[in-house]
Amino acid sequence: MRHFAIRSIAGTAACLLALAGAACGNSDIPSDPSATTGAGGAGGAGAPVPGDAVKAAIKDRTPEDPTLIWTPSSVVLVPKEIAPSVYAVYPDDAPVKNEAGIPVATSGGFIVGDNGVLVIESMINRKLAKQMIALVREVTSKPILYVLNTSYHGDHSYGNQFFPKGVLFIQHVETQNYIQQHFAADVAFMMTNFGKNQGLEELEPQPAQILLNDGANVDLDLGGRSVNVLHLGFAQTNGDLFVWLPKEKIVFTGNPIISEGPSLPWLLDGKIEAALATLHKLLDMLPPDAIVVPGHGEPTGVAAIAHSIAYLEELKMRAADAVAQGLTEKETVDLLTETMKQYAAYKIYPWVHSQINVPKTYEELKTVP
Repeated sequence: MRHFAIRSIAGTAACLLALAGAACGNSDIPSDPSATTGAGGAGGAGAPVPGDAVKAAIKDRTPEDPTLIWTPSSVVLVPKEIAPSVYAVYPDDAPVKNEAGIPVATSGGFIVGDNGVLVIESMINRKLAKQMIALVREVTSKPILYVLNTSYHGDHSYGNQFFPKGVLFIQHVETQNYIQQHFAADVAFMMTNFGKNQGLEELEPQPAQILLNDGANVDLDLGGRSVNVLHLGFAQTNGDLFVWLPKEKIVFTGNPIISEGPSLPWLLDGKIEAALATLHKLLDMLPPDAIVVPGHGEPTGVAAIAHSIAYLEELKMRAADAVAQGLTEKETVDLLTETMKQYAAYKIYPWVHSQINVPKTYEELKTVP
């Protein structure tokens, strides 16, 4: 469970500081988001002119704290219309950081129908939730009908409490269970890694009105537009939800796909076999030209899913060989850290690969009869 991550990730910020250095700071990120929201990435060419919401967020931006994974108060969310009335929303530094293998803040989006709006991800705090709402309001005055959280992770769901009354929140039942049972510990985890001065102290666990079960495949009617919400199985958590628009060939994935390479999956809850099965289902259902809006990056394509699958398959194969040879967990970590260095362009490879993914996979395969 996430409690493993609370122990393991402590001190990761120092690792990031040493690995990424100045690359984590705002000095390397264009102050004008139009410089980073253009033809790079999937979903159409040409950068939108920043609206008032983005301009206000830029003025309110603080310097990044290089001791954190990423700094919520430094995040500026930008929208990109990737199909008519379908918007990806992602940090303005995502194109630069994704390419450099530096962790990026949360991505999501919104979809506008005749009757109202579906928002995907409410973000980590009041400030970013309000940024998302402001971006919606620049496009439409129609009501926000639904907010969907793809998982229980706080950077995808804490912002629920700052949305207007009457909004219906959509989660998998296991996501809601986790929030109600582990909220204090989860907030402590987030404060450790995303700052104790980032507005997390005011957070309270929020209910969800629409709870989906395993294997869910439901259509949301926004008026003149139907949005498919899927639970394909465990991908990073038990309650991962995918938002799929078949006509537009767009999928919002949440954290199962972090971003395009060189980022890697985070097996915080382990279950590499289940994660692989779900990612294969996801890839198999998508056309080759589908647009993928990942959990922490700009819109990309299905190659991002294939990259994650390739990494997990190699990890599973090498860990299984190590177990068969009778290697200890430490020996396996040392071996796979060296033999999988082709994935080390991800700046937190020493943590996510060597401290999380390899031990979790070794533990899982060690217990297989």
